[in-house]
Amino acid sequence: MIDQPSLKEFRAAANSLESLIVHTPLIPYRGGDNDAQILLKPEILQAVNSFKLRGVFNAVASLSREEKARGVSTVSAGNTAQALAWTARYFGISARSIMPETAPAPKIETVKAYGGIPVLIPVSEVFRYLREHLWEQEPYAFIHPWTNRQVMIGHGSLGLEIMDDAPDVDTVFIPVGGGGLLGGVGSAVKAINPAVRIYAVEPEGCPALRSAVDRGRPVTVECKTICDGVAVPYITDEMFPLLSELIDDVLLVPEHSVRAAIRSILLHNKMLAEPSGALALAAALQMSPTLRGKSVCLVTGGSIPIELLMEILQKD
Repeated sequence: MIDQPSLKEFRAAANSLESLIVHTPLIPYRGGDNDAQILLKPEILQAVNSFKLRGVFNAVASLSREEKARGVSTVSAGNTAQALAWTARYFGISARSIMPETAPAPKIETVKAYGGIPVLIPVSEVFRYLREHLWEQEPYAFIHPWTNRQVMIGHGSLGLEIMDDAPDVDTVFIPVGGGGLLGGVGSAVKAINPAVRIYAVEPEGCPALRSAVDRGRPVTVECKTICDGVAVPYITDEMFPLLSELIDDVLLVPEHSVRAAIRSILLHNKMLAEPSGALALAAALQMSPTLRGKSVCLVTGGSIPIELLMEILQKD
């Protein structure tokens, strides 16, 4: 089990990240009168257009000089790889990311633009690499996207910002793939106010945490979703106890609701969210205003293929 980070650790990370990370504002969602209490936290404003920079930079910064000199590596559908490449360029070291062949082209190209090396392999091999700890056979300093505690602590800086800017928040909606964001943000928020409700959000086509909670243990599920950033078919044994303890519930969102949320954020708030980045809002809009209360929805990333965006915008 991953030890839950402390408030002291979250605050130390936030201080060290202050000069590099945008303290993203809470912006009212403008999609309808009944949704006035929904606040969007646009992590698309970060340097790599996603929240991933918080945790990845914190993890790499915590490495020793010798570890950094070996170069850094991760596994990613795209956003972690972008953050790792950006961070490696900052420190003047090399970065390599194992990525699925199906990763969106914009994410792959951005990794290259930051100086990272994407290694594209079949999706099944990506998860075999993680399950079998194959990185242990390689020379790189490996940054696990979910179970690395320093990654989680860095992500928790986002939770501190929420509580600073909206101390009266009732509910926080958090997309979940492997659980690093949920573990960090949920832990930070609950450490400040245990009464805040934490809802994990997954696409209906990849219900790994929902299935694990229902069965009381991690299981492998089939993933078929446009939400590539959270298309993780299992929750690790290390993460499951922490995540199941933090959450108030797991909400599943159908694909059509994700698409509608992408359109709505773009048209009403002038923000471009990728499918995973629109999950939290889609879940909030499924819930009655009375039940959700004052809510924060994390808009976690904004890298979306132009072809998919055009398809979404042209269809009802």
